[in-house]
Amino acid sequence: MKISIVIPVYNEAERLGACLEAIAAQTLPAHEVIVVDNNSTDNTVSITKRYPFARLLRETKQGVVYARNKGFDAATGEIIGRIDADTLLPGEWTGQIQAIFADKTITAVSGSPHYYDFAWSGIADSIDLRLRSHLARKLGVNNFLWGANMAVRRCAWQKIRADLCSQSAMHEDFDLGIHLQAHRYRVVYDESLVAGVSSRRIDTGFGAYVRYTLISPRTYAWHSLKSRRHMYPVLFVCWLGYLPGRLIYRSYNPATGVYSLSQLLSATSARVDPTTNTA
Repeated sequence: MKISIVIPVYNEAERLGACLEAIAAQTLPAHEVIVVDNNSTDNTVSITKRYPFARLLRETKQGVVYARNKGFDAATGEIIGRIDADTLLPGEWTGQIQAIFADKTITAVSGSPHYYDFAWSGIADSIDLRLRSHLARKLGVNNFLWGANMAVRRCAWQKIRADLCSQSAMHEDFDLGIHLQAHRYRVVYDESLVAGVSSRRIDTGFGAYVRYTLISPRTYAWHSLKSRRHMYPVLFVCWLGYLPGRLIYRSYNPATGVYSLSQLLSATSARVDPTTNTA
């Protein structure tokens, strides 16, 4: 099975190079890598061009859902992998994807994160794993997809493509999973499919963080899925962990492995919320 990897990007110059390096190091090379630039104003495009194996596409309509669609529509592999620009794939990721999709009943899969830039990553990974596994069990046939570490069969994408939603304030990966399952395709969560991701989503104000997390049940609400009620206990745990999590993330320099007050107080530019960055 040929595997295409699609990466929607918007102003990701700081992270994209490491992401592409990790893809280049795969034991089983990807069939193709498609980077979809969504009107970046930094060096995202020039960084992409440094990697000859990466195919650069442009999507001028603002929004990760449109960039995602552009990349998925252009993909030619039987399996389409979808990751974020801050995703660092372990070397066996493509091989593991092939092994998972050897099961013909599986249409789409998403996995677990390893928070590579968080000081207490072991604890954070363990908590996330428990919450994600619990939620997958509760959601059952309305299972979620997670865009930083997922894959879907291209034939299924082509069949449900016209049904997908594109409004703002929505998680496009959750929407994809919902529509796949509405067509009776099987969407699974595999906790062994691990990919490195940044903890940067927590580096924002509490109000913005709460708003972002609430997009998950709201995406389900738009589709009249009562199973969204299972998300609220998980979100409550995330909200409780926000303050200590942000303090740990902000005070730690992963490059040096050192905590410092200056690091905590340093100015940073928060990642643009993908659910609001839509035309």
